[in-house]
Amino acid sequence: MHLTGNKFITLKAYTSADQFKSNKATAVTIGTFDGVHIGHKKIIEQLCNVAKKEGLDSVLLSFFPHPRMVLQKDLSIKLINTLEERRALFLKTGLDHLVVHPFTKNFSRWSAEEFVKTILVDRLGIKKLIIGYDHRFGKNRTANIQDLLDYGKEYGFEVEEIPAQQISEVSVSSTKIRKLLTEGEIEKANQYLGYHFSLSGKVVKGKGLGKSLGTATANIHIKEDYKLIPKKGVYVVMSNIEGKKTYGLMNIGVNPTLGENPLSLEAHFFKLDKDLYNTTLNVELLKRVRDEKTFNNTEELKKAIAEDISFAEAYIKTLKDD
Repeated sequence: MHLTGNKFITLKAYTSADQFKSNKATAVTIGTFDGVHIGHKKIIEQLCNVAKKEGLDSVLLSFFPHPRMVLQKDLSIKLINTLEERRALFLKTGLDHLVVHPFTKNFSRWSAEEFVKTILVDRLGIKKLIIGYDHRFGKNRTANIQDLLDYGKEYGFEVEEIPAQQISEVSVSSTKIRKLLTEGEIEKANQYLGYHFSLSGKVVKGKGLGKSLGTATANIHIKEDYKLIPKKGVYVVMSNIEGKKTYGLMNIGVNPTLGENPLSLEAHFFKLDKDLYNTTLNVELLKRVRDEKTFNNTEELKKAIAEDISFAEAYIKTLKDD
């Protein structure tokens, strides 16, 4: 439930199109929407406006797992959002319904017409379809906008295509944002997302490496193995802890100076005297400080950490507290 204007709106969520229920005809948009970035938000905004104007319910039809996770397993695609993160972002958009339909190999073999008739027409009661300029669908993604227009005439729904220039002056795509994150370009990625990229997980026991260096850290474990982890390095971060914005640093890496270690996500929060073990944290990444480095000894490492903290504190002072 979220507040839009003076009204509380409830987003109804379904784990299959078969579960969908509405007393109204619908306006629908379709896509995986990984990142729920600024381009996605323009599509969703247009969907909600059209639905309200025409007395329809707005429906976002998405899929999980991501089609490439099912069809190209060797590719092992990493996603900007976990499923829960995506749902939380959709909650803020004003949508009436969110349908996350299971994407399976069998489903991928459906013809375009089978998908339109069974899912859009029979299950969702579609009267209006709003899609991005490059939308393709059906088996092997062979159907395009013209096919949709033809199906619309046959099954009684209108199709509205949003042109590329309306989505963004700069071409924003989930693929581009994933690339920025893997290259450590966190500020540019955040600009395209329209919010801070975050890592969410439970604080677990680590090796105590941070404590041994005088900077106790929270080791964050992310259970979803498909979640994209940005480029190794040190980042300025922020978490909302007990209702208060709490800033700090996160190291994403293997702590090479201290021997062979698995990849870890270690957050050190400033001015926080609290045991975070076993709590779930959402850590927003604000700025990249530097690459992870191998130092000659722990004294050099401690000096670098002190410099990172000074840099972060100076940066945090420049932020507008919203």
